[in-house]
Amino acid sequence: MRAFPAVITGAVVLALGVGVLQPRARGGEQLEVKLCDNKTTTSVAADAPRTRDTGQAVANSLMDQWREANPNSDWVAEEKATHAVVEPADNSALVGQGQGATYGLVTKEDVLVWQNETYKMVIEGSLIFHSGDRLKSEIAVSCDMCHPHAANTHPETYPKFQPQLGRVALLRDMINWCIEHPVRGQVLAPDSAEMRALEAFITAQRKGTPLDYGKR
Repeated sequence: MRAFPAVITGAVVLALGVGVLQPRARGGEQLEVKLCDNKTTTSVAADAPRTRDTGQAVANSLMDQWREANPNSDWVAEEKATHAVVEPADNSALVGQGQGATYGLVTKEDVLVWQNETYKMVIEGSLIFHSGDRLKSEIAVSCDMCHPHAANTHPETYPKFQPQLGRVALLRDMINWCIEHPVRGQVLAPDSAEMRALEAFITAQRKGTPLDYGKR
């Protein structure tokens, strides 16, 4: 039983309307923006307004090119649905059972804390994932613009070799690569609260998908 999800989930919806920031004029300079495939690019005026509409236009330009080059891919149609943060596993069946020296007998309070604290972190990750502002994007691009509902992120396949990085990468390495390039934001410290929350959200949204590390 949890009282806060409805309130916090409402915050997720509100987070989709990123606030308007003042443009920073740079004399007609164009910024190149690169998609996660490290091939598809577009450009945006450096002094364009930093609004969600501007960011969405950049993301749409990139994704339109990608879809034209990959006409048989339907991952968006398959995975797009009304936004909802996937809830953590229900551990209520463990109440009264032993969990070794760490917990002893599991109580209802244990189960509630495990569930609530996990869900709160995933919600925080969702808020960051949907906000160019939280990602400190120069062009108001957020993760969800190219990955609706964390589609096509495949956390269950990491670690794996990533051509963009030229090495085997963890999920957090690819998150930072995307923040640096399509988002044009500020990379996160690997063990920062923001990175941990993003990893938690992305992993949660793939609940039920078998772990298959190294899969392309």
